[in-house]
Amino acid sequence: MAQTNVNIRMDEATKVAFDKFCSEIGISVSSAFNIFAKTVVREQRIPFEITTEVPNDTTAKAMNEYYEMQVHPEKYKRYTSFKEAMSEVLDDA
Repeated sequence: MAQTNVNIRMDEATKVAFDKFCSEIGISVSSAFNIFAKTVVREQRIPFEITTEVPNDTTAKAMNEYYEMQVHPEKYKRYTSFKEAMSEVLDDA
């Protein structure tokens, strides 16, 4: 079967996180999108629920911070243990 290219636009943080996920499960990004497309064609539907529910401001900010941390981990302090992180949190209280 002949191959064709498809270009997809997404924000950088999502791409980085998606690349990481695909790598962790051992497939390429291209394979992941092919799986999605073949499932849509076979089932004649989007294979997950799509809703208009959006996260509240607190959740949206936390998600954006998470994506930013994935793209620029050097900007954020890292801890060697949970105990170390909690010690800093409690010291600030």
